[in-house]
Amino acid sequence: MKITAGIGSADAYIPCVEAGAQELFCGYVPADWMEKYGIFLPLNRREVLYYPVQIGARSELQILGSMKEVYGVPVTITLNSLYYMPEQYPILAAYIEQCMQDGFSSFIVADMALLVYLHAQGIDRHIQLHISGELSEVNRLTIAQCKQLGAQRIIFHRKTTLADMHACTAAQPELEYEAFVLNEMCHFHGAFCSSLHCDELPHACLIPYKLGGAYDSIYSQEKPCDEPVRARVGQSGCGLCALWRMKQAGIAYGKLVSRGNFLEETVRDIRAFRAALDIVEASASETDFQAQMKKQLFPDGCSGACYYPVNRVQ
Repeated sequence: MKITAGIGSADAYIPCVEAGAQELFCGYVPADWMEKYGIFLPLNRREVLYYPVQIGARSELQILGSMKEVYGVPVTITLNSLYYMPEQYPILAAYIEQCMQDGFSSFIVADMALLVYLHAQGIDRHIQLHISGELSEVNRLTIAQCKQLGAQRIIFHRKTTLADMHACTAAQPELEYEAFVLNEMCHFHGAFCSSLHCDELPHACLIPYKLGGAYDSIYSQEKPCDEPVRARVGQSGCGLCALWRMKQAGIAYGKLVSRGNFLEETVRDIRAFRAALDIVEASASETDFQAQMKKQLFPDGCSGACYYPVNRVQ
C-alpha cells in the first residue's frame, strides 16, 4: 500500500515526501474563480482562505510541478465539489488544461456530471481520473459506471466497510482502490454533507450533539475538553489497525487527510503510517500484526476514533 497525503501549499511537499509519502494531493483554486463564485460555488470542499489548505496562484502550482519533477512523487489535483453549474464545466476543462501544462495529469472528481462532461469532450483520455470519496459510491454498479466514464481509481467513502471494499475490488480488479486511513472521520457520507468548510462558519460536524443507543461511545460530541489524550496518532480518525485486512482486500493506496493541518502533525502521521505498513510486511499473521501494533504504536492505547472498529487494538 502506498501512502497518499494531502498538502495545503508547495512548502509542505518536500517534508511530506521525506517523511515517507509516496503520493500527494492538493487543491488549486485560482483567484479568478474566488472572485467570480466565492465560497458558495466552491471549486472543491475547502472553501478556506484564512489558512493554507489549497494553492491559490498558478506560480505556486508551477513551483510544485518543478518539485514533483525533481523528487518524482506524483501530485493529484482535487476538483471534488459535489456539483457545479453548467457554465462552470468549460472553465473546469480550461483549468485542467492549465494544470496539464504545468505538469499535472491526475485529478480527483466527485461530481458525476463533471465525469460525464470530461468523457464527452474526450479529456478523460489524456488524464488520470480518481473518483473522490465525496461521490459516495455505494455498490459495484456505481463503480462500473465510473469506469466506463474513464475513472482509473476509486476512493472509497468513509462509511465503506471492509467487506464491501473486498466485494468491490473483486468485481473490478483492474481498477486502483484507495481508502481512508488517518484523520477527519467525518460523521457524514461526503456526498450527503452540505456544510460549508469555510473561515466564517463552523463545520456542521462540530456542532455538539449526541446519538442515543448503541452509538453513544463512538459518536458522542459531549466529551469533556480536559479528557486525557491516549494516543497522538489518528485522534480524529484512524484505520491503521485495519491495514492487514485492507491489504487482503486489494487496497493499493491509503489516504491520509491532512490539508489544513499543521505540517509537523502531518509529518508525524506519515511516519506513523509508514511504521504501520512496515509492521504489516513483517508480520506473519493478523494476530501478530495486531500484537506488534499495540507494542510499537499504541502501548498506552489508541485514540478510539476508529474508521473500522472491528479491528481496533484494545
